[in-house]
Amino acid sequence: MAGSRQLSEDKLPTQEQLKEALLERYTPQMYERISEASIAIAGLGGLGSNIAVMLARAGVGKLFLVDFDQVELTNLNRQAYGISHLGRPKAEALAGILKDINPYLELRTENLKITAENAASLFQGSPILCEAFDRPDQKAMLVNTVLEGCPNTIVVAASGMAGYGSANCITTERRMKRLYVCGDGETELAQDVCLIAARVAACAAHQANMVIRLLLGEIEP
Repeated sequence: MAGSRQLSEDKLPTQEQLKEALLERYTPQMYERISEASIAIAGLGGLGSNIAVMLARAGVGKLFLVDFDQVELTNLNRQAYGISHLGRPKAEALAGILKDINPYLELRTENLKITAENAASLFQGSPILCEAFDRPDQKAMLVNTVLEGCPNTIVVAASGMAGYGSANCITTERRMKRLYVCGDGETELAQDVCLIAARVAACAAHQANMVIRLLLGEIEP
């Protein structure tokens, strides 16, 4: 059986083969819930790019990616991009990375800046939104705008993932009925506090895992 799944380098696996591979790890019910899900990600930097990769690997069927920025050299220490992506819009570059993981993934991208004026309309139809901004004021803007303007959207946000303190301090908490916050809640970027891949990715993993838990109904929304 294993030998029959060996593929030549120039041949893509079929969608059915990818499904069978996930079903070796999932129950049919898990696969159905995850593969039919639609998740939005606001901000495609250290948090957002890693969240997207994890959700694509998990088999999430639809992703909506939003960011206005381009890939810069300083992004490479913690984000999912490589040298070949420098200068490209993050939404476009990340879409290519995700298609290499799952060519059948349904992707929608927007290369624009999210503001208090457009956030509600952008994410109105999104069941779950991952907030992945850098600045605390922008995080607060997005969370408040979406919770108020998108009554059916659950927000999985992040606060406190900078530095190199113990990753065991990063937790996931339910702050409101439709708001979950991942991080240590206090360690933000500062003059003497940097962003390091491992701790940023740990927080991104908390966000991605919270999304999966919600999709599988482990926690009542």
